[in-house]
Amino acid sequence: MPQFTLSVPGDFEKLGERWRALEAEADASFFQSWTWVGCEVAARFPDPILIEATLGGETMALALCNRIAGWSGDTLWLGESGLPAWDSLFVEHNGPLVAATAAPDVIRGLLKTGLGRLGRRLVLSGVRGGIATAARMIPGTLELHPDRPSPCVDFNRLRATASDHAASLSANTRQQIRRSLRRYQTNGPIVMRRAADVPEALACLDGLVLLHQESWRRRNRQGAFAVPEFYRFHRALIARAIPRREAELLHFSAGGQTIGYLYNFLWRGWVLAYQSGFAYPHADPRRKPGLTCHHLAIEAHMAEGMNGYDFLAGEARYKTSFTNSQNSLSWLELGPVWRPASIEAWLRRMW
Repeated sequence: MPQFTLSVPGDFEKLGERWRALEAEADASFFQSWTWVGCEVAARFPDPILIEATLGGETMALALCNRIAGWSGDTLWLGESGLPAWDSLFVEHNGPLVAATAAPDVIRGLLKTGLGRLGRRLVLSGVRGGIATAARMIPGTLELHPDRPSPCVDFNRLRATASDHAASLSANTRQQIRRSLRRYQTNGPIVMRRAADVPEALACLDGLVLLHQESWRRRNRQGAFAVPEFYRFHRALIARAIPRREAELLHFSAGGQTIGYLYNFLWRGWVLAYQSGFAYPHADPRRKPGLTCHHLAIEAHMAEGMNGYDFLAGEARYKTSFTNSQNSLSWLELGPVWRPASIEAWLRRMW
């Protein structure tokens, strides 16, 4: 039987070595990798708690949480800090890091160990598949938000039907893309450039930030990069991920004029479209920078032999117009069945 323990990690560098070793044999997402989890780890996890499962001296699962103390008991945030500024990063495809050889009950045992002490709560943001299923089997689990789709383009499904991506789109979407490409090409050839190293990637990030923030300001909203911790985290993440080929910054231009930027993660054959910044034209509404950039990126990555292109969580018309599949992500809170929120949820279900 696996042994479950809860402890305070004393050395993040040593934890990173253990994490990387388990990561190599786990069915992990990019958001469960040490590249993401270990980025700005001391700032994001000021009161860290490590939950782990071992079997015969081998590590079967690891989960890093941050503890927030409250009057009604502690809350552990899996893969998050529980602090709004740092959690603006919006983790998804989240969950404990579990060895592929682990028994199915390891996840449930790990979650129960996290709950452990009387009154403790465990928050699971953006968890997927078996992790969400295991959490829902534990009494007292609450849905913090309705499940959110994560639309994606499954390239292998397209290849199985001998179809290219453009052919799989609706006639209206194809028309919009063709028209937008023609409009941009009046300036000159469209060029997609991938940042070659960390300095160039950081320069692209700054260009992306300017366009991203400008588009949100026009809507009288605060963009993601208005939060200093968000910008700080991604500069550090790019420095970690670019040398490992786990991220890319793409710059799109026509005749020397910027169309937009895409900031993607690259993980085990998948492209994760995380952030973007587009130069929206005021005089020509038929130029669609978002459709244009994503279309060109999808075509390029499919030609490179990647497995798919994930638009990540959230419903948006442009996402569904591109995609042929989707995942489902859950936001859950585990805790005592007698806490008021749990009782209220039970009464609502009964009613």
